[in-house]
Amino acid sequence: MVGGMRTIAITGSGTGLGRRVVAELGDDAGVRAVVELDEAAEVKAQLDRVDALVHLAPDPAVVRAVLDGAGDASVRVVVFLSSATVYGAWADNPVPLSEDAPLRPNPEFDLAVTSAEAERLVVEWKDDHPGSTVCILRPTVVVGPGADVALARALAGTTGFRPAEAARPVQFLHIDDLTSAVLLSLRSGLDGVFNVAPDGWVPDETARALAGGTARLALPERVARPLQAARRALSSTPERRGVEPYTRHPWVIANDRLVAAGWRPSHTNEEAYVLAGEGSKLEISPRRRQEVALGATAAAGAGLVGGIVALLRRRRPRR
Repeated sequence: MVGGMRTIAITGSGTGLGRRVVAELGDDAGVRAVVELDEAAEVKAQLDRVDALVHLAPDPAVVRAVLDGAGDASVRVVVFLSSATVYGAWADNPVPLSEDAPLRPNPEFDLAVTSAEAERLVVEWKDDHPGSTVCILRPTVVVGPGADVALARALAGTTGFRPAEAARPVQFLHIDDLTSAVLLSLRSGLDGVFNVAPDGWVPDETARALAGGTARLALPERVARPLQAARRALSSTPERRGVEPYTRHPWVIANDRLVAAGWRPSHTNEEAYVLAGEGSKLEISPRRRQEVALGATAAAGAGLVGGIVALLRRRRPRR
């Protein structure tokens, strides 16, 4: 652990990512104790004699309380989980976006706006505590067991009818790879902002092919829009306000900085998406992973993804 780190506090330990990080830290010989912070009101007392803080909640009010407590307790290492949505989804975005790109969150999407505001608070705290090490992680769409399925589906935009004009690239980050990024930031003392994403991205049509069903259909916008509206009206799941630009415009990110720091994703975009299929607990061999990746790349023309997805579905355990 960096600098002989012994005690680590973590917020959001009840989330899928939080549980993974806690489990990994519990097995680390360099960690004496893991303090799980769940309530902002208890933060200051619990941070006494804590060496590092991992904060997984973007709510600015909670971030402010946690950082105040960290400052009072002289916590010297902070890892904050933000979101790549802070870059915003805009037609003029470069592909991919680096960490130096300006933050332009779409104003109607709460996650993007609150994450950007929370980042501002973290940067201010860093400026006020010049001896500290602060790492901000910006993951793309996170999928896999324990990830926020509803959020991933909304951001990916791979369900329902899609306008043919919405041809942006897409990324899918497996939750295990995000866990490894959090752990690396702690163990290596990463300082600064780091995007978290697999290598490259997949075309929108490939993501739709992986999803199957109506998502395969690329319809003219004048047709797709009414169908989407009707689908939303009939859906029992409320739509996330302001998410639409993220399903239409590019916002994929570059992982060069994190890779240079020693991180390596263990799943491609295609693998992460297929393995994260709802209800799937399938473990895929390295050879099968390669087949999935190669098949997804040629999905639109060869239809191989359909066969792969069908094979995976047949191999799911029956309930």
